[in-house]
Amino acid sequence: MAKGRVEIATEFCKSCEYCVISCPKNCLAVGEKVNSKGYPYVVSANPEDCIGCAMCAQICPESAIEVWRQ
Repeated sequence: MAKGRVEIATEFCKSCEYCVISCPKNCLAVGEKVNSKGYPYVVSANPEDCIGCAMCAQICPESAIEVWRQ
């Protein structure tokens, strides 16, 4: 099975949660910390479950997510 790794540009994240909703493996969640703009940003909640599908990166309106596939 393919494995993936998600990188989130936290300064661009506006916490819309589209990526959280679109992830088929529930790998992402809104964290407790906020960026310099005052938005809580998305973090990898279950990185070991990521399959590298890149649904999160495709739906992100801020292009704040990069997905690496192994």
